[in-house]
Amino acid sequence: MTIFGKSLSEYARFQKIFLALILVVGLARLVLSLGGVPNSTVKWLSITAVSLIGLLYYSVRVHTSGFGSYKHLLPLLVIQNLLAQAISFVAVAMAILTRRDNIFTAPEYSGGADGKTWLHANMHLIMGVIVASLLGWLIGSAIMFITKKVTAGKGQEAPKSRAAGAGA
Repeated sequence: MTIFGKSLSEYARFQKIFLALILVVGLARLVLSLGGVPNSTVKWLSITAVSLIGLLYYSVRVHTSGFGSYKHLLPLLVIQNLLAQAISFVAVAMAILTRRDNIFTAPEYSGGADGKTWLHANMHLIMGVIVASLLGWLIGSAIMFITKKVTAGKGQEAPKSRAAGAGA
């Protein structure tokens, strides 16, 4: 499958560090919460913070590395948000099925309401992936625009060919 001329594996390879960080932070957050660590401690492990740092990184590196342009930023954000929201969905679903809150469903992080609902779980997939990706793309595009202006004529890295990337 290609998206804007790049394969899904090219996108995943470009963002593998942040995908790994999101997975580790998300799973650690869930495991610690289920293990009885207080939410006041677990809250410091933030998928949102890792995702925002990823957004900043991609917004600069997509251009400076020669990976692509504005259109290539959107799939990166969708993939990143899909992983983050899938972790949240699974955590909420676990809480619903076990009838036991975890940090993803605790009332203090669910607007004071019961976070163990299928509406909450599904909104992570709908709003968390679609809206967050589009909003992130808007913000990231502004950052990329500034990056392009600041780095104009400053010898960015040459784009990597598929053949060179395949052997790496």
